[in-house]
Amino acid sequence: MITPEVRDLTLTQMLRAHARERPEMLALRQKDFGIWQAYSWQDYYERARHFGLGLRALGLSEGGHVAIISENRVEWVIAQMGIGLVNGICVGVYPTSPWNEVAYVLEHSDAEMVVCEDQEQTDKVLEAWPRLPQLKHNIVIDMKGLRSYPAPPSSFQDIEARGREFEKTHAGLIDELLDSQQMEDTALMIYTSGSTGRPKGAMISWGNLHAAAPGLFELLRVDENSSSLSYLPLCHVAEQALTNIAPVYAGSTVSFGESLRTVQEDLREIAPTFFLGVPRIWEKLHSAIYIKMQETGRFRQGLFRRAMKACEPMATKPDSQWSLMERLTYGAYYWLVFRALQNFIGLRRCTIALTGAAPISTGILQFFRTIGVPLVEVYGQTESTGVATAQPVDDIRLGTVGVAVSGVEVKLGEHNEIIMRGGSMFKGYYKNDEATVSTLKDGWLHTGDVGEWQDGQLRIVDRLKDIMITAGGKNLSPTEIENTIKASPYIKECIVIGEARKYVSALLQIDFETVAKWAEQERIAYTTFRSLTEDERVRALIQGEVDRGNDKLPQVAQIKRFHLLTKELDHDDDEVTATMKVRRSNIYEKYTDVIESLYA
Repeated sequence: MITPEVRDLTLTQMLRAHARERPEMLALRQKDFGIWQAYSWQDYYERARHFGLGLRALGLSEGGHVAIISENRVEWVIAQMGIGLVNGICVGVYPTSPWNEVAYVLEHSDAEMVVCEDQEQTDKVLEAWPRLPQLKHNIVIDMKGLRSYPAPPSSFQDIEARGREFEKTHAGLIDELLDSQQMEDTALMIYTSGSTGRPKGAMISWGNLHAAAPGLFELLRVDENSSSLSYLPLCHVAEQALTNIAPVYAGSTVSFGESLRTVQEDLREIAPTFFLGVPRIWEKLHSAIYIKMQETGRFRQGLFRRAMKACEPMATKPDSQWSLMERLTYGAYYWLVFRALQNFIGLRRCTIALTGAAPISTGILQFFRTIGVPLVEVYGQTESTGVATAQPVDDIRLGTVGVAVSGVEVKLGEHNEIIMRGGSMFKGYYKNDEATVSTLKDGWLHTGDVGEWQDGQLRIVDRLKDIMITAGGKNLSPTEIENTIKASPYIKECIVIGEARKYVSALLQIDFETVAKWAEQERIAYTTFRSLTEDERVRALIQGEVDRGNDKLPQVAQIKRFHLLTKELDHDDDEVTATMKVRRSNIYEKYTDVIESLYA
């Protein structure tokens, strides 16, 4: 396949080009009430244009900031493109954020307007409004329950209608603004996850988005016939790459499902050609397959185990190097087992699948490659506009994140910190020159991650600040230990403790769905998450999984004692970020007594 060329246009200029050159081709799809609604490139550009002009008519200033708080849907990208078309700056806010986090981002970003999905998000904004002197207007996509409010917000449709009227007297304004758009202009502000402090607003330019496209084209093998499902938060750089950057530059189709709960069903219907999942998604799909296998008869379970054992050696071996016997073996098990599993998770047509945003267990990676899903691990940051390195599909080294993508240069700096440079590196942090200076030095982005080279590919050791030194003076990577333990389908979360301690211990959270299924089969009665966790037979199950994980770790890194959490870690309790990254310092503080008991 020939990789298409990335045209020398900003993302919004590219949207206009598609609308002019291939107006009737499919750009977006959205599932509403069980029916897929289609939008052509002309529809996409027209709605974005009218929404942007509606914002101008409402008083949006040149370069003004507009926030979006919504789950993924067509209106999200229409709003984002509309904001960009009138030279505004889009600011994404996680829809799972509590009102105080929403207030922080809206205040810090100096948002003039906010686009909310529904009443739930509007209520958060209204609670924060007294702290937001810059905020002038609230626009809502789904107005259900809001029309009776004392001062009802503007509806999304009303803004589009206002834009259509505004266009009649400002017919050439969009073309004029687009033609004057420069690559160095800021396009987006993406807030970091804030796992160690307040989120920072990373300023991403049109040039950064443009520079990220060639690497994505090569990695995803994307062209106008490709398709993808948009479901991860669009305020995260990873979903921006797969919903906006690659599809808009390549002209491929993006589909939006009904909700996060219907992802697996949507995947089966769409059968995307490329797909990105954070490790938690792959862990859930892995658990779903195991649950499915537990529900089948012994013959199928035995066949599945034989298939996995026979084909696992081929998981990291390039197809071109398979022997005739290996081809015959895989072919037989594909038709007997793997094809059905690929259909079950909706990834049979997938030519490339990605995992990123956090480290993943090599066991999970190997599992999916064994069943024929071409899963590769990628690495990048908000500040690098997404993917900076990726495992080559035909040269997988488990435990690494591959090599630099097109347009990015990567090397190791002081203390083996990973540093990188290229056109996709961000402009800096909004209103935080000190953090910008410490992160961008002489054109190099300092990631804060420790790495090492392994057979020519990059391996992430851990965050520089997370490396633990035991009482015996041994340096340990908590992430490496945690991912080894989380390879178990019964363990959802693992937080390792070991800094200045005699041995390593951990706080573990069970995977409720998988453990509950196991408990039913073992005829173990339970009523709640807590009662299930506190059952001695469940503890024995988890002990066995920890022992299996420990067998893969050096003795000094093995978990000697653990505590099972009696509740799930929650964003609202400030235990994890909106992207489900553990806030270690908060956990350590909250569970101090429990941690001390592990060393009593």
